[in-house]
Amino acid sequence: QVQVVESGGGLVRPGGSLRLSCVASGSISDVYAMSWWRQAPGKSRELVASITNTGSENYVDSVRGRFTVSRDNAEKTVHLQMNKLKPEDTAVYYCNTYGREGMNGRPSYYWGQGTQVTVSS
Repeated sequence: QVQVVESGGGLVRPGGSLRLSCVASGSISDVYAMSWWRQAPGKSRELVASITNTGSENYVDSVRGRFTVSRDNAEKTVHLQMNKLKPEDTAVYYCNTYGREGMNGRPSYYWGQGTQVTVSS
């Protein structure tokens, strides 16, 4: 099985910073991309940032310039550095890993359980 675990969430004040981490482990082999999603109460889940195994990054317009996604050399760990946080950033943040199990596994999407980020004074 594949395990995807997020960490680093918490309560911060507007303008503050927070760093999220996500680690994919278990039977997963090749990782092609990892991404961060978030879901606020009453809203649908949206893609926040993503990074491929080649280092290509993508951001939703609302966080561009404030958030930075990065990965380690093993490409099974991804981080999301969040700066200048706003109350509207409050949501549960989920990590998604696109990869496969073993050499012949079929590529699939794997989700973490999420970590709560609350921006409030």
